[in-house]
Amino acid sequence: MHPRKDLFPGYDVLAKRDGPSWNPKTRAVLDERLTLTCDTHRFLDADAFAVLRAVADRIVPQPTGRDLPIPVAALVDDKLASGEGDGYRHAGLPEQGDAWRRGLAALDAEAKRAFGTGFAALGGWARDEILRKAEAGDLADPIWEGMNPGLFFKQRVLPDLVKAYYAHPTAWNEIGWGGPASPRGYVRMDYDRRDPWEAAEAKPGRADEALAHNLRIGR
Repeated sequence: MHPRKDLFPGYDVLAKRDGPSWNPKTRAVLDERLTLTCDTHRFLDADAFAVLRAVADRIVPQPTGRDLPIPVAALVDDKLASGEGDGYRHAGLPEQGDAWRRGLAALDAEAKRAFGTGFAALGGWARDEILRKAEAGDLADPIWEGMNPGLFFKQRVLPDLVKAYYAHPTAWNEIGWGGPASPRGYVRMDYDRRDPWEAAEAKPGRADEALAHNLRIGR
């Protein structure tokens, strides 16, 4: 874990919720997303979800001191439960729900074989060791049922967890993003330019200026 570096002081993208920046559909999607907690799951069973949370903690570790962590595992589980796909699938992998169920069970089995306990009970170093071997395709427990662990890691684990992290408004605050450009749209697209309603980055010696700007752009 690491302390959070506040690059956009005072910025809260949700202050835009009821202004002209977002349309009703955007508000509805985000409201549903914000109902999820770190314990919310309806697709995976409790054991598989515990493994998913442990994997997420290593792939997208969150800053210390964050009052409400981004529910990365819950966001992935919610996507699986909804049946929403990506519009494509690698030919070497099964459908996403089956791939995740099989992959999480296999990671748990590999952890028990290598360390004598389940993946969720491992410390950070041991979790990373299993994940590195998965990435390299160096795991071979029969529970993989022919699914390539390297493909699972690169085509499901990394993209699904990273996309889930950056689908959440807390992550948008970290990177100063104003959210979906509907209906307002973005105009000033050139390097180092921003629309007046976008967040200002705290540059050296100008943090107070950025804070003042970010506190007044809730629209």
